[in-house]
Amino acid sequence: MTVPATTDAVAAVGGPHPENPSPAQVDAAVVSFAMLADPTRVRMLWAMSSREMDVASLAAAAGCRPTVASQHLSKLRLAGLVEGTREGRRIVYRLRGGHVRNLLREAMFQADHQITGEPVHD
Repeated sequence: MTVPATTDAVAAVGGPHPENPSPAQVDAAVVSFAMLADPTRVRMLWAMSSREMDVASLAAAAGCRPTVASQHLSKLRLAGLVEGTREGRRIVYRLRGGHVRNLLREAMFQADHQITGEPVHD
């Protein structure tokens, strides 16, 4: 039986949900969490969780200047959390996959539990 290359790659790093993540997986997770450690970036990511947006719209959603939003987008792109597509003279940004959206959603659920005192659950 031939195993697809993607399965080999997943197995090489310990599987999609390893008991002990590889150093590369831990490093990548730390980068993602570091990007979530800034309120402006969280607001921008949350705004993109439901639709694609350009820099001006993201700046308005995050309450910052477009130049500041652009700097944050550069970091988010380098971290692999967002991607952009040129549409004429502007670039439209979106989250890079459902995992980013799920990470944001879970962070907001956790924040909601902390604020409201709602009991923790699985």
